[in-house]
Parts: sequence; structure tokens; C-alpha cells
Amino acid sequence: MSEQRIKVAITCGDPNGVGPETIIKVLHDPRMVESITPLIYAHPEVIKAYKKVLGPQEEFHFITINSAAEAVHRKVNLVNVWKDAKISVEPGKATREAGAFAFKCLEAAVTDIASNKVDVLVTAPINKDTIQSKEFSFAGHTEYLAKVAGTDEVLMFLVSERLRVGVVTGHVPLKDVAQHISREKIMAKLKLMRESLIRDFGVTTPRIAVLGLNPHAGDNGVIGSEEKEIILPAVREAVDAGWHVFGPYGADGFFGSGNFARFDAVLAMYHDQGLSPFKTLAFDSGVNYTAGLPIVRTSPDHGTAYDLAGKGEASESSLRAAIFAACDIYRRRKEYRDISANPLQKYELKDSRDDVKE
Repeated sequence: MSEQRIKVAITCGDPNGVGPETIIKVLHDPRMVESITPLIYAHPEVIKAYKKVLGPQEEFHFITINSAAEAVHRKVNLVNVWKDAKISVEPGKATREAGAFAFKCLEAAVTDIASNKVDVLVTAPINKDTIQSKEFSFAGHTEYLAKVAGTDEVLMFLVSERLRVGVVTGHVPLKDVAQHISREKIMAKLKLMRESLIRDFGVTTPRIAVLGLNPHAGDNGVIGSEEKEIILPAVREAVDAGWHVFGPYGADGFFGSGNFARFDAVLAMYHDQGLSPFKTLAFDSGVNYTAGLPIVRTSPDHGTAYDLAGKGEASESSLRAAIFAACDIYRRRKEYRDISANPLQKYELKDSRDDVKE
């Protein structure tokens, strides 16, 4: 029996950013539809506009459908989410209209994955300012998806072949980071990271490094007390629970020394502490994965890149990696469920005495 084809929902993101053209570049490769069924959530005119940008050499074909139920295998499907209005495509410009369109795409895809019409969600970049509205008052995709899923705790998890980095605090102003860090919060993120490594990435015994908050991990309290009072106690609690957790490490030398290679994942205290080295080491192949959700959601690890939009110069590597990662995680989750299922429920128990000859 052939493997089930995975339905991949891909949101357009900001139509004035690089999302649409990177989607075209990825799905232009005919090999992509051999293993997945892609569904782009957008408006046909947006994709047509960027086809022109990329030039006649970029022969890209798609079919427009009204719902995910109409998706055709071995075709690039476009779910039209903006039927009653026209959309102005202005590459490189941040507009409220573009933000409203980006939310419309996201909302439609989330509705479909919640009702099992698609299998995984891949989100192209949004502008976190222009998307704000009564319907979307969140710092980003991660917070919105957590709210919709009714999940109290999720983990922003940046992953690549070389490195995996999660953060305790995500889209939080730097001045507020310290007050958002607690022993309980660190333990919750460690739990999500460990479970994701096992279930989603097939790491049987994860080794996790924890970074300090202050320079040199506080220098034993000289430069800050958070390491001694909050982070180290959390690490010890994790160790007492039988987890392979180490730290806290000073963030400045941790990545430059290559120490990260000894671990399956790294837990950083705040956004830029983790994402800056990650993007330096794995920008073209990095993927933003939201661990802790009941669904599989990934995205490229870059933003709208307005300075590149409409020029045909944006790299599609991260989006391609995000699609592959979503499918890999989806399959691993299924395998994990199958392995974790109670085998005694599948077979009728037989008294061992039946096998004994008298």
C-alpha cells in the first residue's frame, strides 16, 4: 500500500512580503507534488502578480479551489480566501489591507486543520504590526495558535540539522524578560522541549543545555542573581526528574566554542539570545516550529523581508525546509502513537497453559 499523501496547508502570509514568491519557487519544482498535496491559502491574483515578477521562465501552474475538500493530488491547489474583494499587491509596502489579507489566509487554514481537512500547517511570514485587529491581537503566529488551540504553554522551537533552540520568553520586550522568567516557566519549557524531541524528532534520550540570563551566566551572582535563584534550581529539578539537562551556560561563549554540538537542543532565556546565533548558523535551512500544539505547524525562520519582495531575489530554502520538517514531524508523531499504543489492546490474550501439552 502506498504511503498516505500529506495535505500541506501553506498560508500566503503578507502579500507584500517575500512569502508568495518563495511559495512559487518551492512548488515550481514538480517533485514537490509527488510526495505531498500542497494547498496555498491566498488569492489567485496575488500568485499571478508574483509569477510576473519571477518572469516567463518560471512556469508555475495551480488550480483554484473553493475548499480543501476539492484538493487534487499531484496538483498545486490554491484555496481562494478573498472571494468578495480585490487585493492590491504592492511589494515592499506595509499596509493594513495586506495585514487583513494575511489574517484571512491564516484563519482559513487554521479552520481547515482544526477540522482535519488538511494535515499540517506551514505559515509564510506576516507583518506583526499590520495584521493587528479585533480578530488578531497577538504578538505573532505562536501566540495566536496557542489561543485558538486552548493551549496554556507552547514552545518557540527553531530547528535545523545542526542546531535546535527553544526560548523561555518569546515576543517579550527585552526590559521585561527577567520578570517573565521563573523556575516553573523554565520547567514547563524543558518539559515541552524534551517531549517534542522524543515524539517529534525521534531522540530517545534528549540532552538539553540551558543558557543563563546574564553575561557569563551571572558569574556566581556578581552580574545577576537569576542563575543562582531561578535557573540553576530549575536545572536541578529537571535532573532530579531523570532528565538529561545541563547548565546554566554563559551564552556568549556557548555557541562560538561549538559547545552546542554536544546537545540535542538548547533552551535560551529570551528571543534574541537564542535566535541570533541560530540564524547565524542556520539561516537558509532554519525552521520555526511550534512545539506543544495539537497540530503540526512550521514556518521559515525569516520575516517578510520587504527589501527583497518583488525582486525575485528571496531564497526559498527556509520555506522548503519548513514544508519538509512539517511532513517529517507529522510522520514521526504517527509512528510515536503507534509505538506507544498498548499492544495488549490489539491482540486477544491467551492463557499460556493452552500451549502446554499434558
